[in-house]
Amino acid sequence: MMADAFTGLKRTYYCGELRPEHAGQVVMVMGWVQRRRDHGGLIFIDLRDRSGLLQIVFSPEVGAAAFHLAEGVRGEYVLAASGEVRRRPEGTENPDLKTGDVEIYVRELKVLNQAKTPPFYIEDGVDVDETLRLRYRYLDLRRPEMQKNLIMRHKTAKAMRDFLDQHGFLEIETPMLTRSTPEGARDYLVPSRVHPGEFFALPQSPQLFKQILMVSGLDRYFQIVRCFRDEDLRADRQPEFTQLDIEMSFTGMDEILSLMETMVAYIFKEVLNREIPVPFRRLPYSEAMARYGTDKPDLRFGLELVDVADVVKEAEFKVFAAVVKRGGQVKGINAKGCADFTRKEIDDLTKFAAVYGAKGLAYIQMTPEGPKSPINKFFTPAQLQALLDRMQAESGDLILFVADDPVVVAAALGNLRLELARRLNLIAPDRLEFTWVYDFPLLEYDPAERRYVAMHHPFTAPQDADLPFLASDPGRVRAKAYDLVLNGVEIGGGSLRIYQRDVQEKMFALLGFSQEEAVEKFGFLLEAFEYGTPPHGGIAFGLDRLVMLLTGRETIRDVIAFPKTQSAADLMVAAPAPVAARQLAELHVRVAMPGKKTGQS
Repeated sequence: MMADAFTGLKRTYYCGELRPEHAGQVVMVMGWVQRRRDHGGLIFIDLRDRSGLLQIVFSPEVGAAAFHLAEGVRGEYVLAASGEVRRRPEGTENPDLKTGDVEIYVRELKVLNQAKTPPFYIEDGVDVDETLRLRYRYLDLRRPEMQKNLIMRHKTAKAMRDFLDQHGFLEIETPMLTRSTPEGARDYLVPSRVHPGEFFALPQSPQLFKQILMVSGLDRYFQIVRCFRDEDLRADRQPEFTQLDIEMSFTGMDEILSLMETMVAYIFKEVLNREIPVPFRRLPYSEAMARYGTDKPDLRFGLELVDVADVVKEAEFKVFAAVVKRGGQVKGINAKGCADFTRKEIDDLTKFAAVYGAKGLAYIQMTPEGPKSPINKFFTPAQLQALLDRMQAESGDLILFVADDPVVVAAALGNLRLELARRLNLIAPDRLEFTWVYDFPLLEYDPAERRYVAMHHPFTAPQDADLPFLASDPGRVRAKAYDLVLNGVEIGGGSLRIYQRDVQEKMFALLGFSQEEAVEKFGFLLEAFEYGTPPHGGIAFGLDRLVMLLTGRETIRDVIAFPKTQSAADLMVAAPAPVAARQLAELHVRVAMPGKKTGQS
């Protein structure tokens, strides 16, 4: 039996911990070979672990056996090295390393494991296809920047726990196997072996359980929890994700928002040592949509949308007038200093707006000679001047207009605003702009299903003042809901909840549930509401998104240890994958593949 090279060895320091004050000590470090340099009489190795890099030196005079062993060492070999810490000779220090003032002269070396040549360099900023990185995720995670991301994720989660513990919250686990419920995204289903033909669902959120905990009198609950949604993916979405889930009893919106922004400020201080001023800005949903075209506005720059419908409704420009007449919108953006955009650049912006449904993009260039535009001729001098005044146009500006239905205008100009900010370098990457968006509509009409659907979820409470409209004008009802937005990214969202059975039943009815369906799906909740339910509300923060912003990454895949691809696949373990027919038979499940009439069992 081969002896274990590690037996009897004990690491005394991490590589990144050694400093000049350790000079003269005999230490043992362990890690991976970042690079090896042979200078003839001396061999230098940069040894790496999660704490950083350390230069270790091999000299025949200090350790002959270790020197000869080091001659065969290659990149990513795993080493244990013991020797004396010395200050580097004057002029050879490396100020880019935390350990750049010291090195170890190795007396004893153990090769704990060898390594093949990796498919990409184990270093920061490596230019390699993400598919390859995900296939060899265990190598990708050796890179310092990826390890820093996960360390920051740990610190963020710890700060959350510390803060909530200090404020009387209890961390309580809720089930991973639960019941499939309608509304929201598709569920991931788990067949039950002991209940043939029946299925569990993986939770999209602990929503119902945390409300039940409030009925139970636990008062303040939180959980850092995995959630699952079978939906199309984007850079900030995964089929399984992590959220900080919070619920509080006997509370109102102001108390929740105040406590949560204090928590966010605490997290940024603990993780980044950065002071975040509170309170955060608050922006009604209607104002956010009107000024920015989105309920997730990036407030680091201007370029606000300006409504000009009342100015252009009497103009001879039929495109504008017809849209206003049918109840649509005409809005513009003033791109300051962009009057010198070429026709091609304006055409490119037109194509960009078309992606979001805009049928065209009208423009006015404010040249030194005056406003220049193909649409000028359709306005009287007074109408044109009124339009320019509304847009606060000055010489050098480029004014861009979209006329269409409100949804198209918001999407086209809202995204055009972001695109212009990127092109004009208006976004300060280190600036943090938080805002609460509140007063969302409770419901939105789905033309495809010909019914109202919940904008957030069916358990969100309506505004008290709007309760009379539930029966007569549901689209007018505002919700007691709120989202926290940072730099155009929603990092948290929540609401005050319905806690009375009759109001919850009205909500289900508005969503098209029969009384029987409501009882079948949510009978336990409705029944619980009959046993003394306190007013309560809560919020959930996307941990993945928050850490993405804290680390300055562009995708949450860089802050998740083992993420899925855009097609919801794990390339490292090759999941999902077929299972044996015997396993399916035990679950009483038959697979019907697309294009086949009969299933396989």
